[in-house]
Parts: sequence; C-alpha cells; structure tokens
Amino acid sequence: MTSAANARLAEGIGALLDELSAGSGATGPGSGAGSAPGDGPDSGSGSEAGGNAGSEGDGGAAGDGGSAGDAGDSDASVRREVRLSVSVLALGSGLSATYGSQSFDTASIVKVDILAALLLQAQDEERALTAEERDLAAVMIRESDNDAADALWDSIGRAEGLDAANERLGLGHTSGGPEGHWGLTQTTSADQISLLQAVFSARSPLDADSRRYVQELMGTVVDDQQWGISAAADGEFELKNGWLPRSQTDLWDVNSIGRITWGGQRFLIAVVSDGHPTEADGIAAVEAAAEAAVAAVTTPQGTAGRGV
Repeated sequence: MTSAANARLAEGIGALLDELSAGSGATGPGSGAGSAPGDGPDSGSGSEAGGNAGSEGDGGAAGDGGSAGDAGDSDASVRREVRLSVSVLALGSGLSATYGSQSFDTASIVKVDILAALLLQAQDEERALTAEERDLAAVMIRESDNDAADALWDSIGRAEGLDAANERLGLGHTSGGPEGHWGLTQTTSADQISLLQAVFSARSPLDADSRRYVQELMGTVVDDQQWGISAAADGEFELKNGWLPRSQTDLWDVNSIGRITWGGQRFLIAVVSDGHPTEADGIAAVEAAAEAAVAAVTTPQGTAGRGV
C-alpha cells in the first residue's frame, strides 16, 4: 500500500514540478489562503528574514548546499531550480508516502522543534515552563516571532540542545543551525513527520500536557500565517510555516508542517522546499504539494483533497 501511495505522490509532485518548469507557476486551489502571500505574513517584530533565522548576512546557500539558481536568470530558468520534498501520514489507516529525501533549511518550522526541546528539558527537570518561557513560546509559534526564538534557542543550548532532543524525538536527519542561526537548521520532510508524531501521538517522549500545549499553539497561529498545509483541509488544522529569502540567490525557502482534517480523517503533512522566485510562488507550490499528499494516501486516482 505504501509503495502505491509513494507512486501516486511521485506522479502528483512530478506534475507540479513540470508545471513550475514550464513557467506557469503553481496554482493550487488553496494558494493564498489566509493572506496575500507576497505581503510578508510575518511583517511585525521578528520578521522571517530578520533576526538570526538565516538572515541576509549568513552567507549560506539554500538547502543542502546546492545552488538554488541565479537571480539574473529568466523566470522559467529559475523555476527549474525549485526543489521540493513532501511526506504524509494518514493517522487512521497508517498509510504514508514520501517524495524526496534531500535536506532543506527549516526556516521557522524549526520553532516547533525548539519548543519540543524546551518542553523535554523542563520534563527532565520535573518542572512546568515558567511564565516567561510560556510567553516566549506563544509568540514564537503563533506569530513566528524571531526575538522569542532567539531567546529560547539560547535557553535550550542552541544546536547542541536541539540535536540532543531530536535523538529522543526520532529525528535522525536533522542538525541544528550554526551558532545563532536556528533558521538554517537542516531537515528532511520525513524527519518533520517524526516531529509531528511526537507532538500529535501518545507514543512520544513528550507527556500529554506538553503535547496539548504545542497543539494548542499550532492551532491558534495568527490569521495571515494560516496558509500552507491548511490548503488540503476541509476541517480543523494545526500548523507552523517557515519562509526565508536567501541573499545569494534572491530565491525563497518556503515550508509548512502540521496536522489537517480532510474527509473526517486526520493527516500529518510536511512540505519543505527552496528555490522559489517569490514567496507567493513558494506558498502556492507548498499548498499544491499538500493537496497532492492527501490525494496520494486516500484514493488510487489521486484526486481526493483537490478543490478544497
């Protein structure tokens, strides 16, 4: 069953990437949900491109070291450099599928991982989060505030603390970003499903109170950040998005992770991508990929989840 789902997902994502290569853009039905994507959905204090989240001065190449393209290329040429990976798990049936195993910058989806690490450390110390920690966690997840992420990144011990937590959370292909650059943490879509399982499944190092807390925050992100995997939902969803312009290429990393409800079923979805000419292009591609992921694990025809 999983091999068939993988084949359906590969077909759906292949068609999406062909569309991008042709220069027509991704126009999934949910694209632009919740906001005008090009308006900078994290435009308040701690915007995605600011702070230490892989900011303009980090000098890193997008993704796992491969060039994401030359900003001077034509639109069609730049689109050919788009990389995308998606993983999905149907919580009811257990059916899963993955397209792509390469590593990507996390941008702000790592904020869920930072919070999970903080909660694990608090559990080890047999204490609740302090009022200050809860305040920082709330704005870090709900508003994607970078200043809050900076503070909690330092609190957990930066990459060393994140990597130690991820060993317990089952993330075997995620490595914390250098120094203060938490947004340059490297991950895979499959690892992000492992993180989501730790947040949404009872079989987790996180206790029930910790899991409920993360779920509550992911379910109450600000309205203009409710794009992404939510495009595949016809009911409730919990998510965290990440978006990051890269200085060397002028191209965008755009990611989305979370849990959605569609057709009375719940799904964990992780989409990671880079090389998008604009933020809006990246959001549209991520949303189309999320819909393809749900389709892959619900019907052989691969049409479920479209048009929501």
